[in-house]
Amino acid sequence: MSRRPIPDGVPDELRRRLGVPDAVVIGLGSMIGAGIFVALAPAAQAAGSGLLIGLAVAGVVAYCNATSSARLAARYPASGGTYVYGRERLGDFWGYLAGWGFVVGKTASCAAMALAVGSYVWPGQAHAVAVAAVVALTAVNYAGVQKSAWLTRAIVSVVLAVLAAVVVASFTSGEADAARLGVGSDADPGGVLQAAGLLFFAFAGYARIATLGEEVRDPARTIPRAIPFALGITLGVYALVAVCVLMVLGPQQLADATAPLSDAARAAGADRLVPVVRTGAAVAALGSLLALILGVSRTALAMARDRHLPHVLAAVHPRHRVPHRAELAVGVVVAVLAATTDVRGAIGFSSFGVLAYYAVANASAWTLTPAEGRPHRLVPVIGLTGCLVLAFSLPVSSVLSGTAVLALGATAYGIRRFVAGHRKP
Repeated sequence: MSRRPIPDGVPDELRRRLGVPDAVVIGLGSMIGAGIFVALAPAAQAAGSGLLIGLAVAGVVAYCNATSSARLAARYPASGGTYVYGRERLGDFWGYLAGWGFVVGKTASCAAMALAVGSYVWPGQAHAVAVAAVVALTAVNYAGVQKSAWLTRAIVSVVLAVLAAVVVASFTSGEADAARLGVGSDADPGGVLQAAGLLFFAFAGYARIATLGEEVRDPARTIPRAIPFALGITLGVYALVAVCVLMVLGPQQLADATAPLSDAARAAGADRLVPVVRTGAAVAALGSLLALILGVSRTALAMARDRHLPHVLAAVHPRHRVPHRAELAVGVVVAVLAATTDVRGAIGFSSFGVLAYYAVANASAWTLTPAEGRPHRLVPVIGLTGCLVLAFSLPVSSVLSGTAVLALGATAYGIRRFVAGHRKP
């Protein structure tokens, strides 16, 4: 079905330099930060005291998606992730739709993370700082993926240290109350599902590992090990932080918070920790932005190779061995969005596009045979169902705008196929 991933030795192939630790760190850099510092408050607004249930639902769907993605990535170790899997397993259109959803959704994620950096570093000039962050991190990725992996490792270490300090301060303070973890009448199913959809925004970082298929050493072994490992660490960190923040603030105060972890540190009596938390939040958002730009540019590379995006984006730099034109194009688009959009709208729109992307991944995993490493049959079924339910549980504006953009992409695909068919003799 269509074409296979590019074999070794082709001039436009990327260099395989990443091992399991590097791949895990890139995944952690994408996940840890977005949810902890951005999505917890809006998720609490949606679910109230059912926040932890929403977190569990998001974790289950993320696990299914991660398992399906890992099996597919081992089978098709090429840049592009579900764009490649959908193309090979379901047909060209579904691969295109997945790639379109990923590129559009994750471009919005990039803008959200850039704006988070600006909001924490210099609230009065958030948009200007956001654009500067995009320019700087695009330059880092342009210089080579190994440098990106090294910088991401440093960022993850700083963020984990800050989160650990918040957890310790919260649990050891006299303000922590386990009674605040109880589920009350404000936790309705619709709100819990919406919270899960918003929190899923934070779990999707493992996609970056799959999209780096051509840059991972021994991808058949590395990717299936790295994805669940990164997801497991993130799930544990998220659960621990969410519990401690709820115990200190309670669901209502958390829902009203603009900086939940800073508020938790202050409520726990650790005022000196607040500036550290704000710095950690900015660093976390930078880590997410770094890995997001990396992943979106690789999917754009794969789509450009198939001419679903301008073929000029398929070029690989002769010295750095990175898709430099795709990275520059992504950087320009994200910089424009960061200068003109807001964080909340970007998160909802991103979640819809990425959930559509993983729906195609689960459908693709369903078609694998046992000899091809098929996961248990329930895994892709739960993953596909969960993605669709969470996508349409998001705020109405996000559902409408996301559906419109996917429809626009599908229309463009149909026009392209129609024109190409009529050009043939």
